[in-house]
Amino acid sequence: MCRPIVRTLRTVRIVAGAFRGRRLASPPGDETRPTTDKVREAVFNALVSIDAVHGATVVDLFAGTGALGLEALSRGAVHATFVERGRPAVRALRDNVATLGVADRAVVMESDAMGAATRLGHHIGSAERTLVFADPPYGFDRWDGLFDALAGWDPAPLVVAESGSELALPAPWEIVRSKRYGRTWVAFCSIPAK
Repeated sequence: MCRPIVRTLRTVRIVAGAFRGRRLASPPGDETRPTTDKVREAVFNALVSIDAVHGATVVDLFAGTGALGLEALSRGAVHATFVERGRPAVRALRDNVATLGVADRAVVMESDAMGAATRLGHHIGSAERTLVFADPPYGFDRWDGLFDALAGWDPAPLVVAESGSELALPAPWEIVRSKRYGRTWVAFCSIPAK
């Protein structure tokens, strides 16, 4: 007897801050892999401990549901730009921005993250404190190109990169913190001050 495949619905919620406990819409299917609540909580606890979130301008590349950028807004970031190219994910992301009532502090770009990383540097790179989340699909292999684009921002942002394996970064980037959570590696990356 064959057993049917049962797919569980992913429940994505805001972990802390002004929107704590609010649920986020997720697109159907397996194209989007939201960061788990446990990983997001650990990442944000570390970011809050170094005062990297409150007052920051955030860019959420490969945004999916927008969970990372929306968590940042919940915890005091002043603005978030979400970059996502998958249409179902963009629809869910726009719903999440509207549901949380943050449209005045958020921009959703339906775009390729690599191109957006280059273009956004001219607009956002001048922010006093910029935090970039990069959570591409696990098969992503263009990290050097992404970090080269982000190196052109002035000042360079703090980048939180999620991947399926440890990262090796191109100069002048350095990993200031790296931790594994199950299958997910999270690295905080920056360019040292001269």
